[in-house]
Amino acid sequence: MTPNYDKIDDAILALLHLTSFKENSGALKSTRAWKTHDWDALARLHAKRYISNPVGKAKSVMLSEEGKARAKELFCRLFCD
Repeated sequence: MTPNYDKIDDAILALLHLTSFKENSGALKSTRAWKTHDWDALARLHAKRYISNPVGKAKSVMLSEEGKARAKELFCRLFCD
């Protein structure tokens, strides 16, 4: 059985929406999420430009505008009634 990595990435992006939070640091306002998911999936989401580079000391990643919108859409599709 071969896993569908696009579906895995969609599920993880939806879960990033679940754990997302707003960060207001001066003029910089961003949406971030805890990066406690599979590292390979996070790397793929970074390659798709949905999140910032997950490699580093920060415990969270920043969602791009496109990533934030897609994460919300997927969260609603997968987990809402």
